Amino acid sequence: MISVLILVFAFRSSSALAYAFGMAVTGTITITTLLFFYIVRNQSHKPMWMVLAGGGAFLAVDLLFLAANLTKITHGAWLPLLIAVAAFTVLTTWQRGRALVTKRRERDEGSLRAFVDQLHARRPPLTRVPGTAVFLNRGKSTTPLAMRANVEHNHILHDHVVILSIETRQVPHVAAADRIAIDDLGYADDGITHVTASFGYMDEPNVPSVLRLAVAAGLECPLEIDDASYFLSTIQLHTGKQPGMSRWRKHLFVATAQLTTDAAEYFGLPRERTVIMGSRIEV
Repeated sequence: MISVLILVFAFRSSSALAYAFGMAVTGTITITTLLFFYIVRNQSHKPMWMVLAGGGAFLAVDLLFLAANLTKITHGAWLPLLIAVAAFTVLTTWQRGRALVTKRRERDEGSLRAFVDQLHARRPPLTRVPGTAVFLNRGKSTTPLAMRANVEHNHILHDHVVILSIETRQVPHVAAADRIAIDDLGYADDGITHVTASFGYMDEPNVPSVLRLAVAAGLECPLEIDDASYFLSTIQLHTGKQPGMSRWRKHLFVATAQLTTDAAEYFGLPRERTVIMGSRIEV
């Protein structure tokens, strides 16, 4: 309501608002046409001549309408352009920042298989304590920071360890029969297993339910799901002198990172059995 009132009092007339609306519509149509060409070319693998011949007429009409609205920038068409530039800046900053953080996080985490090999070669052997520990991780290639910290600082590991990665596919739903992939990480009797759970973008990822599917699919060790402990690795970001982004974009990235969804709630983890272990990364 407040936004609508601001627009009404700022533009004062329906004609000025019409210019803003026209720029928004024609800009959206043009971008949609370009994205459709990209999909036809890169996913349907159609030849370039067919893409240009079939889409050139549509794009020409779109560009004519867009050019006509560009003449009204000073009369109100500037508003959707300003919103678009702001959104584009935030999204590209987030994408670039996540790429930098992921690169530095992978360096700190190290290889998962190498870490498991080190556990087997450790002398004296690492102390194993009763219970089930579930470590959520971004993938199968790196070691969860919480697991590495637990071993390096506490010098213990649970008898039954599941490293769980959530994968979101580009489909609305994934059938339960296709959801679970299990990897023993090269050792079938050490109680350490990696599980990849696949979800569609409309599915609600629930970790306890995933663990029950994994048990039914056959794990190398039994799981005490009702008493399992869940470990999350969190990253505390702060701005520094690391290369890769300008200083103002670093501040913007750190600010937007504070708006991310709470992982424990998103994955349906029981709060009383969830341990959050953090680390610090400079961007």
